[in-house]
Amino acid sequence: MWLLDYITKKNNNIDFAEKGKVNSSVSSELGVVSSNSFQALKQAAPYGIISIPPNGENAVVIPLKDTHLCLGTVCENTEIEPGELLLFSKGGAEILLSNDGKVYINGKEF
Repeated sequence: MWLLDYITKKNNNIDFAEKGKVNSSVSSELGVVSSNSFQALKQAAPYGIISIPPNGENAVVIPLKDTHLCLGTVCENTEIEPGELLLFSKGGAEILLSNDGKVYINGKEF
């Protein structure tokens, strides 16, 4: 019992992931407001993909050893099937890699 109390007290100040709104997006650093205000966040993304989320998007922030990192935005689009990939911009441009091997750019098949 004393061990459980010790572990619990020792880990009381562990940070957890938070969801917040992007409030500033400049270059590769952004600000997110949740229960805390995070500024100059670096982002994590798959290799070869770079994006800057627009203000107002829901972002996920996780703690690292001496800083915080934005994992990305919360995906709201459910129009694709499992296994498909959709790239899109705020301006409406879309590229869909479909399960049948077809590529659609702004709805037009290529």
